[in-house]
Amino acid sequence: EGGWLGPVHAVPAPAAAPRWEPQPLSYQELQSERTEVPVSRLLEETALGRPGKEDSGCGQLAWVGEPVVFGRADSIAGKYGVWMKDPEPVPPFTRDNTWRVDTVGTEVRQLFQYEEAEQLARGYPAKVHILPRPLESTGAVIYRGGLFFQPRQSRSVARYDLRGETITAEREIPGAGYHGQYPYSWGGYTDIDLAVDETGLWVIYSTEKARGAIVLSKLDPETLEIRRTWETNIRKRGVANSFLICGTLYTVSSYSEPNATINFAYDTATGTSRALSIPFENRFRYLSMLDYNPAERQLFAWDSFNMVTYPVRLSRA
Repeated sequence: EGGWLGPVHAVPAPAAAPRWEPQPLSYQELQSERTEVPVSRLLEETALGRPGKEDSGCGQLAWVGEPVVFGRADSIAGKYGVWMKDPEPVPPFTRDNTWRVDTVGTEVRQLFQYEEAEQLARGYPAKVHILPRPLESTGAVIYRGGLFFQPRQSRSVARYDLRGETITAEREIPGAGYHGQYPYSWGGYTDIDLAVDETGLWVIYSTEKARGAIVLSKLDPETLEIRRTWETNIRKRGVANSFLICGTLYTVSSYSEPNATINFAYDTATGTSRALSIPFENRFRYLSMLDYNPAERQLFAWDSFNMVTYPVRLSRA
């Protein structure tokens, strides 16, 4: 593991999270310097593959399309948030069910349930779940009939069962920084981020031992036990967000630059990182959530009040 990928101009993480006094918005926005993370080696996008051929096989991310707006939050509580569909739903839920959490505020407990994305666009939920524990930040995902989220001010991950409306599992992620220790570059207490891909459920975080580099763990979706962990050489505060496709972690260079890039990839199969430069558009200049949905082969994102999707194309390695 040969050091960081390219120089990083981020402020070194303090030993302890600084005390943060809530402003009227009740949220933390780290004023990171708005610098792109320089990439030492831009890889040629060699294996681009044939875009016309649709298949279910895995591959490497080769292209991200322009964002398509699905809906817009209508209050200040929706400046940041997370919206989701379940790639492997359990009855009575389907792949059409759409879920949303507006995450501005200190007591974030409302999970909005919609019959389909069009209902979300119109703004009327079919149901509102009140979570037993308040949720922290924008790292939640829906998978196999559960909402997986980080309870507020903890280094734990919990599973809320959508049918039973109870928390069925909760587990601490050993050593994980939380509540502003190792967030993504925009801040927002994004220390612990959950993700789903073709291979299952993941948690993305960092630890003191990893000195702020991204650590990845594969989780058992029933018990939340850690099955395996990888330590990358990608600095978590130096990237704006990340997601997984086919067991590879991808990071975004900036949350606010309109013409950002997918700038690094870390392959868990080989344990290696590489620099990338795949164009990525932040149309509304404030990306607070980004997740891949393996059933839809799309990225779901929350960009300054707007719920958007991005088409993606994978190539054969």
